[in-house]
Amino acid sequence: MFAERRQRFLDAMGPDAVAILVGARLATRSADTEYPFRQDSDFWYLTGFDQPDAVAVLRTDGGPAFTLFVQPRDRAAETWTGIRPGVEGAVERFGADEAHPCGELLEKLPKLLEGAVRLYHVLGRSEELDRRIVAVQEELRTRTKLGFAPAAELVDPRHLLHEMRLFKEPAELEWMREAASISAEAHEGAARLAQPGNYEYQLEAELLHVFRGRGGSGPAYGSIVGGGRNAAILHYVTNDQPLERDTMVLIDAGAELSGYASDVTRTYPVGGRFTGTGRAVYEVVLAAQEAALAECRPGSTLPQIHEAAVRSLIEGMVSLQLLEGTVDDLFQAESYKPWYMHGTSHWLGLDVHDVGVYAHGKEPRKLEPGMVFTVEPGLYVREDDEQAPASLRGLGVRIEDDVVITNDGHENLNEAIPKRIPDVEAWVRAGH
Repeated sequence: MFAERRQRFLDAMGPDAVAILVGARLATRSADTEYPFRQDSDFWYLTGFDQPDAVAVLRTDGGPAFTLFVQPRDRAAETWTGIRPGVEGAVERFGADEAHPCGELLEKLPKLLEGAVRLYHVLGRSEELDRRIVAVQEELRTRTKLGFAPAAELVDPRHLLHEMRLFKEPAELEWMREAASISAEAHEGAARLAQPGNYEYQLEAELLHVFRGRGGSGPAYGSIVGGGRNAAILHYVTNDQPLERDTMVLIDAGAELSGYASDVTRTYPVGGRFTGTGRAVYEVVLAAQEAALAECRPGSTLPQIHEAAVRSLIEGMVSLQLLEGTVDDLFQAESYKPWYMHGTSHWLGLDVHDVGVYAHGKEPRKLEPGMVFTVEPGLYVREDDEQAPASLRGLGVRIEDDVVITNDGHENLNEAIPKRIPDVEAWVRAGH
């Protein structure tokens, strides 16, 4: 799989080109402790190499097509942090044509670049490497009489890579389906804990337990468990408050598996019964998501999906007395934005907000098979919102699914997680 991806990328680079791709480094958490390592998504996509401080060089100028610079084997270091593939493993296990210790990159750079007409490189990842590349280019400029020349073009490789990543391969979709399955089990466990007196962090702990227990690397992003008024905070991650009866808890949490993200949101009734205006708001958001999902097919666009969600939400806002007027007028005036301020969709893949352009020029991109994205309308009324009826203040609801465009429509990866009110209530009541 990785070799095939590299070949497609090499073909897209054109002749006489060199690409230098920098992997992720360890990040300090505090003092002498570090965050768990997570490889740069672009780097992993092309190499499958999951160790820090690595650099990949891809070439179409006659040199080795794939060279890796990696941490060398080191018995003392490996005693503390685990076995490294090293130079030998980079060739034997990861398919590199050549491999060298990462400390030799700067020294070998002039030889690597001397035949490149086009250089693919992302500036800003490593100041030391950037400076060295500039210096090598200037050195080559002074040797033009000897037949050398600096690269005529410096190109950001991400416009090629991100177009590749936007269209998911069958193996990628299988990982994403499994990540969605893990997320479904995690949500089921968390929903059963949505009982009065339990704390938000207890639900978060259940999510993490399943994410790791099913073989995922953990959450694909900071899990949001917002009870009551906290559900109206879009990226609430404090998760430290008790749940109260006759409120709702919004859970936005998905597993990461083999680097691929699941991103799913459900809103559960604390204690197992939707009540009062909370039930009415939930029904409004559910209707908006259903309207949006109905637009998910080849040839549609994300703005079309968003408009379908917004128009449905506006109808609901009028019924809830949040807005007054016609749907068309309120849509054109964007009167809904105080209570629905985000988009309905984003790409999904190796990153939870995945890569890929959303438009070609001024035209929205048409959806094609293999694209994966979220559908996540919501309605959020802050506790201190004096524009809203008192009965709606402090309520937040979001319903989010992950969608794959297919040849004749779409596949909902989160179908196993209920959304209909009787089914959601039954999940929560199972925890009694």
